[in-house]
Amino acid sequence: MLGSAIAAMAGGVLVVGPALLALAGALRSRGAARSAAALPWNWRLSLNSALLYTLAFNLTFFIQELFLVLPKALTPGLRPTLFHNNHAWQGEHPLAALFQGGGAVATAIVACFCAWRLRHARGGTHLRLFLIWMAYCGWLMALPQVAIGALSAGSDLGMAMGYLQWSPATRLVAAALALAAIPVAALSLLGPLLALADAPERIAGPGARTRFVFLCATLPALLGTLLTLPFRVPREWIEVALLPAWVALFGLVWIQAGAWRVADAQARGDAVPPASTLRLALAVAALLAVFQLLLRPGVAFY
Repeated sequence: MLGSAIAAMAGGVLVVGPALLALAGALRSRGAARSAAALPWNWRLSLNSALLYTLAFNLTFFIQELFLVLPKALTPGLRPTLFHNNHAWQGEHPLAALFQGGGAVATAIVACFCAWRLRHARGGTHLRLFLIWMAYCGWLMALPQVAIGALSAGSDLGMAMGYLQWSPATRLVAAALALAAIPVAALSLLGPLLALADAPERIAGPGARTRFVFLCATLPALLGTLLTLPFRVPREWIEVALLPAWVALFGLVWIQAGAWRVADAQARGDAVPPASTLRLALAVAALLAVFQLLLRPGVAFY
């Protein structure tokens, strides 16, 4: 009963809702002016967005695992170790199960902070785009875990829910609220995303906004998901790919489907310096080196 209800809600949130929103946008865009199509696209922005997404995803994952480890490191009898794609611990303590909820809480808090900071950001395109991706990854890494935890007692949040002795009804309500929050969180980032446009013509109509979001966010996030895989190997491929896939897809379907609706966005983007791509690529390479050379062997917190 619980599994069927959550599966139905997930299908509505992740498939039916975005499909209906995209259909409404397609109908609205018929016959609209296509002035943005005449503007040459700056592919450097797409590549930089992909690199920033890669940084944001892996930093968010590191924050999640770090805050799964730190509470255990401060608990007598527990000896945790942080890895590049997981964490583990030795010893036993009743609070260990509760602490499994710390990672999702931490990423959600970081996401909320980045979203708040984004509202007050006065920096250029790259800073705002990085804050967008940090907020996105934080929310989309945390919220689906609530629904998963309601179904699986062995998952991180499932263990925390078990410690708190949540009833099936409580788990169902938590899953429903988390799933409902996914489109709210994703769509809240559309305004800041569209504001990255460097010319009003790029976001002047429903079709133009849909195109801009695809080239600035959707396509880069998919590419960034592929770039994330080397950070997570070696491990079973389902573990390597599953988390990056759900983080990218669960929110992107709403962002892409709803791009046409934000008619009041104002273009406030700036030029993308040619050297910025190299700097971002070096930052991604440096973070990959930290993951594979330092974290992969394991960092003991005891």
